[in-house]
Amino acid sequence: MARILLINPNKWGRGITHIWIASHSGILKRNNHTVELFDASFYEKWSLNEVQFQTDNKMYKKTNYDDYLKFNKEDIFKSLQKKINEFKPDFIFWSAISSHIHGEGEYVNIQNGYDLLKNLDLQNAILITGGLQATSATKIILNKMSKIDYLIGGESELVLLEVLNNFDNERKLKNSTKSIESINGLSFIKNEKFVQNKKQKIISNLDILSPYDYDIFEDQVFNRPYNGDVIRAVDYEMSRGCIYSCNYCVETIIQKYYDFESFSQQTGAIKNFKSYLRNKSAKKIFEELSYLSKVKNVKLIRCQDTNFLTNDRSILLELANLIKESDLDIKIYIETRPEGINEKSIELLKELKVDGVGMGVELSDSSFRENELNRFADQKKTINAFKLLKENKIKRTAYNIIGLPNQDEPSILKTIEFNKVLNPDNITVAYYSPYYGTKTQKKGNSIGIFDEYETDVDSALRSKSKSDDILPLKVLDHYKKEFVSLVRNNIEK
Repeated sequence: MARILLINPNKWGRGITHIWIASHSGILKRNNHTVELFDASFYEKWSLNEVQFQTDNKMYKKTNYDDYLKFNKEDIFKSLQKKINEFKPDFIFWSAISSHIHGEGEYVNIQNGYDLLKNLDLQNAILITGGLQATSATKIILNKMSKIDYLIGGESELVLLEVLNNFDNERKLKNSTKSIESINGLSFIKNEKFVQNKKQKIISNLDILSPYDYDIFEDQVFNRPYNGDVIRAVDYEMSRGCIYSCNYCVETIIQKYYDFESFSQQTGAIKNFKSYLRNKSAKKIFEELSYLSKVKNVKLIRCQDTNFLTNDRSILLELANLIKESDLDIKIYIETRPEGINEKSIELLKELKVDGVGMGVELSDSSFRENELNRFADQKKTINAFKLLKENKIKRTAYNIIGLPNQDEPSILKTIEFNKVLNPDNITVAYYSPYYGTKTQKKGNSIGIFDEYETDVDSALRSKSKSDDILPLKVLDHYKKEFVSLVRNNIEK
């Protein structure tokens, strides 16, 4: 069997149980491959202090999170080299698409992982990677990161499994009929020419990936700041895919890759969403949640489903019944859209033990959202959603974006005022990230706002841009740092 080293190049300085690590490790181990993980999360000279940064600007409530962490003072490159020398992997793999495709640094994983590996002695290990950049800018990545042997486009669990299986066959059977380079989903450079194989089919049955391997993470990774406390938490997915096609969102990159990009101009929803939105079975979900709760002592399940309330309602109802009949001691945090929150869905959320809900407000100008972003979200429904959740004692987080193309300072001030009306329990604001391949990025590039392509993105800012051509970066920095304070107090003009 093959030996594979997974690299978690996390630079955020906090625990993240990346879904892609758990899903890939699980299916590879069940197929008798040897899997180990090198986690960069807590190396002192590598990691940023994202928690402190977000606490200072009041997006996170103050906690004693640092007391739960032990940072490694060793040189990360020497540590990784030692790991490679001792483990002697056949493959080294990092970066992949998970359900929370736009968050937790997954967009920059490919760059960060390559930075860790590019100057090391890899002991003849084959470098293979995937993720958003690998899918949207395949040829660019291969040209810029020349040591990479193979890229995987789209969802990569089954492709990587096939690669390892065929590698093992080739090693044992010199006359293997199928080489790695014939596997669908792979791209590579051969004889100085770019080769892109046929796409791998989308994974239609998510149950085949279950159970995910959360044992591969070190224990401190499970500690997470949450609403002023430190709680044991995991990142988790019940489904994959989003029915909507917002112009700025990385989800559209995956929709396009799998030919799901046709959408309705009236609703912003993709037309064939029933095939694209896939759910685990309630039984599989409950089995995994039970294990995480009772074996790993996890108290918070951070569901990274792109839009939780678009999941199959029958599955959610069955899961709610299984939870109700059990002694499962968990809280669930979800992300969804405001229009899905009503009296009926509130009752379901309570039965599912949902403790917090994150919703994209983005910005307050509904005309801008619809015309520029293809995001349809009625203001009244948004206000009502926040009101209903508060009345039912479910915590509310408002997600906001600044630095969009054609967005001016008055627009930011209006968004701040709208957040005052919503009065959420928690508020986040992020710089707009010009994800390569999205319609908003292409438009920004056409009018000279963004670079054509940049692999050297900043982990804290999510991406670099020429956004100061519209709003000076110092203006964006000001509102990034003061957004929450301005919502909670009077706007200082």
